[in-house]
Amino acid sequence: MTTDSNPTKFKVFIGLLIVLLFALGAYTYHLFSENQDSKNSITTLETEKKDMEAELEELIANYDVVIESNEFKDKELVAAKERIEVLLADVKNAKLNEGLLKRYRAEIQILKQERVVLFKRADSLARENITLQVQIDSTNVRLTDTYKVVDSMSTRNSMLSETVKMGALVKATNLKSEGVIVRSSGKIVETQRASRADKIRACFTLAPNDIAEAGDKVLYVQVINPENNILGHKANITNGDGLLTYSSTVKVFYEKGALDVCSLIDASEDDLVKGRYVINVFEGTRLLLTNTLELK
Repeated sequence: MTTDSNPTKFKVFIGLLIVLLFALGAYTYHLFSENQDSKNSITTLETEKKDMEAELEELIANYDVVIESNEFKDKELVAAKERIEVLLADVKNAKLNEGLLKRYRAEIQILKQERVVLFKRADSLARENITLQVQIDSTNVRLTDTYKVVDSMSTRNSMLSETVKMGALVKATNLKSEGVIVRSSGKIVETQRASRADKIRACFTLAPNDIAEAGDKVLYVQVINPENNILGHKANITNGDGLLTYSSTVKVFYEKGALDVCSLIDASEDDLVKGRYVINVFEGTRLLLTNTLELK
């Protein structure tokens, strides 16, 4: 009986040893696969980070060319370039994960859309300037050739020069935005903390313009939070220039003089998060001005 039992025990031992070896092999392969997946994920994030840095550097180079060739030294072009430079620095210094990568992609997309609007406006102003300059030169020639129309040509030349400086479109300046708390009494208190804010307030000034058309003006305020969500109404308007999703509207009567305008933008508690907000003001789908707001 003892002789038969020993071979049996040995066979069982060998069988257990084989099972353990297979289990150890499977576990080793699992660890190796997880390590490879982790390395691949890190490599993908680093590649996308470099791609975003390249996109932002290209955007900055685009702005450098337009700003250099723009005779009016448009402050909004300069401000937009500075925002891109800040985002580029953030991307370079960030330790990326999928969530942060998604946020940066969204911000880059907004900057690209803003570039289209600003560059289109700059190009339009440049063409208008060339046309007006040609008209001024032609006027000067006629003034030299015809003494009888000196006074009328001089008046026209002055009007054209003024048109070059001001343009016929209404412009806006001094955009200021802030988080606010609205008391039950109606009193409005400024706050820099997202957790305390009820709304976002945007105030700006419509610039005086003697040759602009007076009358009712409908202005659209767009507020984009750090998670790329649009606050407020989230309504749309369309025209020949495209589609605009806006947060609030303001209707004013413009009489060609400076006019201060403010708008309170509603926001849900989930939309008021820490970070940088982008505030844009439009007339129709024409961008008038933009700035950013940081809430803690």
